[in-house]
Amino acid sequence: MPREDPCPDLGCVPGQAWRWAAGICDHEWVSRYFKVDDLTLWNPSDRVAQLFYRSCAAVAPVVGLPPGVVDNCRDEYEVDLDVFVPFVDALVREYRASSHAVLRSLLEGFLPAAMVLVQRAGGELPSLSGQVGTSRRDVSVGVGGIAPAGDGERLMALARELAGAMPV
Repeated sequence: MPREDPCPDLGCVPGQAWRWAAGICDHEWVSRYFKVDDLTLWNPSDRVAQLFYRSCAAVAPVVGLPPGVVDNCRDEYEVDLDVFVPFVDALVREYRASSHAVLRSLLEGFLPAAMVLVQRAGGELPSLSGQVGTSRRDVSVGVGGIAPAGDGERLMALARELAGAMPV
């Protein structure tokens, strides 16, 4: 017998991504698109897409910029490059300028995927190369003193490695 309650995770209601034959919501089996106009940048599974989308909002306060990714409620996320590229570049700059190993590690969980989207859209991230200075925020001092700042080459290598696992 089909369920009559909405999907507890996503608030689905009958007629909205609801499989009456099986009585279950189909959101866990669909994928989402990250797009710039008609250009598909990435087509991950629903759960991965939601995690990336929510991660954008979670890391935005680190640089005080909006992420530029909007859920249009049609199994798509629209990426506004005029907002997203400066957002990602500011995070790269923060990563490279920071000596805080935990901050850099947390950003490494997000930045490579974001960098792949920027690259696929033809955007540039100037903060990957050149001087970015040293952040005086969130300084981490260990037994060996202040740790070195983040490495742009490492970020680029992580993005290259991840790109093959990000279907279009």
